Amino acid sequence: MRTLDDLDVTGRRVLVRVDYNVPLDGSGGVADDMRIRASVPTLRRILEREPRAVVILTSLGRPKGYDPKLVLAPVARRASELLGVPVTVLPFELDEAEGAASGAAPGSVLMLENLRFYPGETKNDPEFAQQLASFGDVYVNDAFGTAHRDHASITGVARLLPSAAGVLMQREVSVLSGLLGEPERPFVAVLGGAKVSDKIGLIQNLLPRVDSLLIGGAMANTFLLAQGHETGRSLVEPDKVGLAARLLGSSGQKLVLPVDFVVARSLDDPGSARAVRADEVPEDMAIYDVGPETTEMFADRLRAARTVVWNGPMGVFESERFSEGTFAVARALARINGFTVVGGGDSAAAVERAGLSDRMD
Repeated sequence: MRTLDDLDVTGRRVLVRVDYNVPLDGSGGVADDMRIRASVPTLRRILEREPRAVVILTSLGRPKGYDPKLVLAPVARRASELLGVPVTVLPFELDEAEGAASGAAPGSVLMLENLRFYPGETKNDPEFAQQLASFGDVYVNDAFGTAHRDHASITGVARLLPSAAGVLMQREVSVLSGLLGEPERPFVAVLGGAKVSDKIGLIQNLLPRVDSLLIGGAMANTFLLAQGHETGRSLVEPDKVGLAARLLGSSGQKLVLPVDFVVARSLDDPGSARAVRADEVPEDMAIYDVGPETTEMFADRLRAARTVVWNGPMGVFESERFSEGTFAVARALARINGFTVVGGGDSAAAVERAGLSDRMD
């Protein structure tokens, strides 16, 4: 993998693809800047080498065309604060943007407007990729969270310009290569989130490698259904029940499911919340978190682990009443005398909210 050490950026225009798909608050600011902070080492290393200009590429949200609520001005302001240099958002019209970029002072840091405003981005349109490439002489991909997408700014530009991985991309690949190679054992994975279908590839990949795989979040409901239990009004994937049953049948003792849950009539009625056994979910209630017995069971499994990968919350942690399962996993990881990896925006946000991000590797 080519890295920044293999790329000459001095005196050249450097296109840098980052992942600044961050949450915005109600006052027009960035609610969580973790992804912006993660890109700072790459941008600083490039700026130290005196490029002609740096042009940042990113998307925000999933708009269908131009949306004034998803312009990048708040993101650029926060990036500017973290970098300590001005970050200027270029005009939306690409011809105007190109003119503004060509007239920018040497060493400028520029940001093209939200890539999702342009239909050619997600279609990986060759003409749009060529337009993006015209803003740079070399290309750096530091957007690990979106690097799997076949989009113009990811794969299209990389075919047109000399390219390399940024510092964050290099570190993420190095860490994951170690996990897939010879991780220190016991190796435990914790998976949550809404859908089995979103994580099926991950589950199938991890099962042969891990010693235990702990399942939480709404995706556990589909496994619950596969075991013949009722799930009430909970979110489930009926068409994935057969798949869940096959995974249970082939995993031996590795796949660990919740034994109890926190249920409620609705998210808007936290006062109705109570813990129930996995086989006693009321038909008029829905599952919103793992229960206290499961929380303790998962903590026990994690206590002896030497390598842990966590992807996906255990419940609707944004609501205080349904946050304990997710925060308990975060606390358990923080106490581990081993190597911990947290992946996915929701899991990372939960760790941040718990004040434990500095305790994760």
